[in-house]
Amino acid sequence: MSTPIPFLPAHEIARQVRSGELSARQVTEAVLEHIARVDGIPGQLGGDPQAEPDKVHAFITLTAKRALTQAETVDARIAAGEDPGPLAGVPFTVKDIFTVEGTPSTAASRMLANFIAPYTATPVERLENAGAVMLGKVNLDEYTFGSSSESSAFQPSPRNPWNLDRVPGGSSGGSTAAVAAGEGALSLGTDTAGSIRQPAAFCGVVGVKPTYGRVSRYGLIAFGSSLDVPGPVARNVTDAALMLQVMAGADPHDSTAVTLPVPDYLSGLEKGVRGLRIGLSPDYFRITYPDPQDGSLREEALPEAIRTAVLKAAEALAAQGAEIVEDVPMPHTRYGIPAYFVISRVEAASNLHRFDGVKYGYRTSQPVADLREMYRKSRGEGFGVQPKLRILMGMYVSAAQYSEQYYNRALRIRTLIRRDFERVFDPAGAYRLDALLTPTTPTTAFPMQDVYGDSVLMQYADQLTVPANHAGIPGLSLPGGLDAEGLPLGIQLLGPDFSESTLFRIGRAYEKATAEEAWRATTPKIVHG
Repeated sequence: MSTPIPFLPAHEIARQVRSGELSARQVTEAVLEHIARVDGIPGQLGGDPQAEPDKVHAFITLTAKRALTQAETVDARIAAGEDPGPLAGVPFTVKDIFTVEGTPSTAASRMLANFIAPYTATPVERLENAGAVMLGKVNLDEYTFGSSSESSAFQPSPRNPWNLDRVPGGSSGGSTAAVAAGEGALSLGTDTAGSIRQPAAFCGVVGVKPTYGRVSRYGLIAFGSSLDVPGPVARNVTDAALMLQVMAGADPHDSTAVTLPVPDYLSGLEKGVRGLRIGLSPDYFRITYPDPQDGSLREEALPEAIRTAVLKAAEALAAQGAEIVEDVPMPHTRYGIPAYFVISRVEAASNLHRFDGVKYGYRTSQPVADLREMYRKSRGEGFGVQPKLRILMGMYVSAAQYSEQYYNRALRIRTLIRRDFERVFDPAGAYRLDALLTPTTPTTAFPMQDVYGDSVLMQYADQLTVPANHAGIPGLSLPGGLDAEGLPLGIQLLGPDFSESTLFRIGRAYEKATAEEAWRATTPKIVHG
């Protein structure tokens, strides 16, 4: 039985479009028809969070006319004998935290609901220049502040295609839900504390956090500037590698984009794992969190299903020749979330100051006595609860009388987390790891509204992903099976700086080793209506 067009891999779509077996317009029309069946009404200001509970609601803005025009351009280039690019005709979506010229770029906030971007973000521009077709902008937590996508000002927020009563994760929940539901083969997300990898695990897709600086942040509406990383969401490792290949590289618009050459990520995918050293750390099989009653630290082991998925992955890789190194110490992992709470809030408060009701975006319609009152009312009406909380906390912990107690201490912890990784990846050290294998999340997707509103509890959904953001290293989340309720489990690979090629190589070996397992043939419920 042939695979329906909406679920074809990106690399296969590009091959068939380039060979003439499919036209880019044919692909685009098929995916748009599928979106009309499964997505429902897009998120909108004042929308009903409970509307159409049987739909995915990944989108804020569907750009169908623009997509068809792009598809026709690809087909015209092929007809003229020109090279349409490595992503010819591949449909993709963009997390609505990136600017795209001529489209609403909202950051899922009332503050930017009327903002039409005057320029296109570098990662989006590179994807389109490679022949990819942008279907639209997908939903997220407001300004990426959350781990469930429920804080969006544009409701209804996305639902998990595997179980529509569950969240897709966040903040890139719209991106991962869209890819899992067949609403585009690829999606562009961002990862600040795990915001690609955590929802990728919840939605059973592949998510990549590249090394900081590997992909330009130009056109990304910033949350935490030292943490934010654009990255791919795909349904398989090959597509993720192809997408990163197109996006990565230096950018004169972004001084944080590194100038190192971009390797050929696809060339080494099939090399296997023989001779690679892959570590397991007990510090990634438990979470440490504050008791909400008395503030004392509690420690809990991860659910057995998640632990088992990681250990099975290690066995599968060992069977192919990898050397599994156990008991790798990562002692500062437990402090990743407290440090992130402080650092990200300081950076968020700074970045949010640009939204003042003066230059662009929302401005209060109430009468005001002076500029200060206009700022206060515009921000009070335009920002949701999460941006307000981050501004207040960021200003507090960076104040002169508290900065040593909170902010500077958090920066020192961040350095210790980085040193943990440097020690275990050191080629001359005791462990000499090529990668660390861990769970992606401490739970599977939680029910809608179950954690929303508890900023502390929700933040701990990122405890196993945030260390990579502190350290700046790359991370890859892969589907690792299903739990007893049929919800996806995620496994994660972490590597040293700019080791994306190695992570893709390991991820592809794992895909091949598990290709015949029953869970690989299971698809999200929404696909079956």
